[in-house]
Amino acid sequence: MAKTPAKKAAFYGLLVALAFIMSYIENLLPLPVPAPGVKLGLANLVSMAALYLVGAGGAFGVSLIRILLAGLTFNGLSMMFYSLCGGILSLTVMCLLKKSGHFSVIGVSVAGGAAHNVGQLLAAAWVTGTAGVFSYLPVLLAAGSLAGVAVGAAAGMVIRRIAPYAAGM
Repeated sequence: MAKTPAKKAAFYGLLVALAFIMSYIENLLPLPVPAPGVKLGLANLVSMAALYLVGAGGAFGVSLIRILLAGLTFNGLSMMFYSLCGGILSLTVMCLLKKSGHFSVIGVSVAGGAAHNVGQLLAAAWVTGTAGVFSYLPVLLAAGSLAGVAVGAAAGMVIRRIAPYAAGM
């Protein structure tokens, strides 16, 4: 694929659309777990692909637009705030781990899922004025780690298949 502004814009648009669709699907899927707030992190699959295919700046842009669109469309402003806090911390951690070169896609994904949970709990602690929300961290870390493995494995397959087409983005 030749590197042109139009092709680059189209590819970023595709990534945003896919992330938005994944957010929508995730909102439709009830998880059979007794813990509230546990999610699969399907939109993170697109964030991971963006990180590996277009770099940190592109991944941040795609994630930010997705969080804003999903928040305004189906999650509401308070959930958008929590998603933004979790998403920023998650992507920061994933960028640093990817850059280190010591972690696989799955390892980066698991750490990103954990960081997302920590970011959301930091936001909740700030909003509520209590650190008691961190008592929920072990449950979220366990669920986030499992989801991170699944999302990381899927993202690895997507990245390998799309990389030849995304070259030069």
